[in-house]
Amino acid sequence: MAKSNKTKKKKVVLAYSGGLDTTVMVHWFKHTQNLDVICFAADLGQGEDLAPLKARAKKTGATKLIIRDVKDEFIREYCFPSLQSGALYEGRYPMATALGRPLITKHLLDIAKAEGADFVAHGCTGKGNDQARFEFTRAALAPDIEVLVPIRHWEMKTRESEIEYVEQHGLECPVTKKKPYSIDRNLWGMSIECGVLEDPWVEPPDDAWQMTVHPDRAPEHGVELEIKFEGGLPVAIDGKRMKPVALVDHLRVLGAKHGVGRIDMLEDRMVGFKSRELYETPAAAILHRAHAEAEAITLDRTTIHLKAMLAPLYAQLIYDGHWFHPAREAINALVQETQRFVNATIRMRLRRSQVLVTGRKSPNSAYSFQLATYDEKDTFDQKASEGHLKLLGLPAETLARARKGRWPS
Repeated sequence: MAKSNKTKKKKVVLAYSGGLDTTVMVHWFKHTQNLDVICFAADLGQGEDLAPLKARAKKTGATKLIIRDVKDEFIREYCFPSLQSGALYEGRYPMATALGRPLITKHLLDIAKAEGADFVAHGCTGKGNDQARFEFTRAALAPDIEVLVPIRHWEMKTRESEIEYVEQHGLECPVTKKKPYSIDRNLWGMSIECGVLEDPWVEPPDDAWQMTVHPDRAPEHGVELEIKFEGGLPVAIDGKRMKPVALVDHLRVLGAKHGVGRIDMLEDRMVGFKSRELYETPAAAILHRAHAEAEAITLDRTTIHLKAMLAPLYAQLIYDGHWFHPAREAINALVQETQRFVNATIRMRLRRSQVLVTGRKSPNSAYSFQLATYDEKDTFDQKASEGHLKLLGLPAETLARARKGRWPS
């Protein structure tokens, strides 16, 4: 049989949401770049059925759409290590979106390898953080594969021009006018931006919040619960052991009902400017508070302070897209060592946006009643403080005498 002279079309694997940008990208790749387009959608618990996207992707021109349920991997291997580290970007944001992007990209690259694809692609803009999270992950895991980002270069400069492209080519896309907010959601939380939120003086309208009940409309008396940790990981609620996805989802629903996890912040984007973001992170807010208390009763002061120094760096590495960076992995190894004895049960009350700790206990408690009490059961040797304080204060005393030239004869 004679060999065909027909050149084999190159393939691109696209991180696909079915929204405006990626819908246009599928058609654009196929008809202007002559590429075979394979789409990938990850289920991180965004609360929507992804199955209908298969027909939409194919109608737009994709060869196929691959859907993977990665919720368990997301919680176990990304959210929980971040929780154990105490990582909150700029002290507030649990980074639900930032934690999801490296996982999506890892699977995107796996599919590209399996499909023999030449490129991977995403629809992130040049102004956002997500572009770095995709591309730094690609650089760390598959430096030889090229990433395509047509949204930075193509002739369509506005959302309106993309809508015109959709209409001109008769593409199926559930977008006909600009939505008031840009929203990204997964099990760990939700981010909301754009619209009136771009004015930092404007109070967020009620319709901006997508998940949580307004604190004024939350149940007046709140709810009490107990969270059990083993090795720094949450394993049970109110005595019932639960798998990670079920546990996080339970806390997400419960916290949202009581108005927990609302964040309104001006944050510093890695690309150099500030943005105003709303976040709804009920499960993460509850677990970060509970985990900090579990560490407070089980870890020593030096270890707690060491973790507090490393947490901002760990958070920035995640936020900036460096999940697979050696520094992040090294900090994580240290964090895992600190969690061996973080075994505790934390009792909490959720009430009208507040997360109040009402009790804590641990089989490895570093708290000693006999040392802390002032009653007759006190075993602390107060006489020992005299020499201890004399030695600790000696440097200050020596310096003071030296500067005054007053040494005892």
